[in-house]
Formats: sequence, structure tokens, C-alpha cells
Amino acid sequence: MYRLLLVVGLLVILYFLARRAIRELSGWKGQAQALASKNQMVQDPVCRMYVPRGSAVAESIGGQTYYFCSRDCAQAFQKQLSG
Repeated sequence: MYRLLLVVGLLVILYFLARRAIRELSGWKGQAQALASKNQMVQDPVCRMYVPRGSAVAESIGGQTYYFCSRDCAQAFQKQLSG
């Protein structure tokens, strides 16, 4: 009888440990995806230079997001669109 209670107790503990490990692994996967999207290279539409998305200057123009290597390129792009 004691053996059965001991086995059931160990199975319950094992279940909670496995559940915690699965949750941690899925959290790491989400963090890895977020990091990968920041490191994705995007091309500046003005000077055609590639920059990491995380360090690029993002501007929303006409409902679309554009990424630039600098504020100067973002301003030049807006001037091209307006004139």
C-alpha cells in the first residue's frame, strides 16, 4: 500500500516538473523568434544599404512601415514622395 502511494506521489511530482520544463522551452522559443526578427536585415529604400531591423530608423508612411539607415535617409525619402 505504501509503495503505491509513493509511486503515485512520484508520478505527480514528475508530471509537474515535465509541465514546467515544457513551458520554459516554449518561452525560450518565443524569445529566440523575437531576437531573430530584430536581427533581420532590411534594405534602406534610399541608399540601398542593409541594416539590422532592431537598429534601423522606422517610419510609417502611407500606412506602410519603411526602415532607414539614418534620419537623413528617412527625410530624403519623404521629400521624394512629396515632391
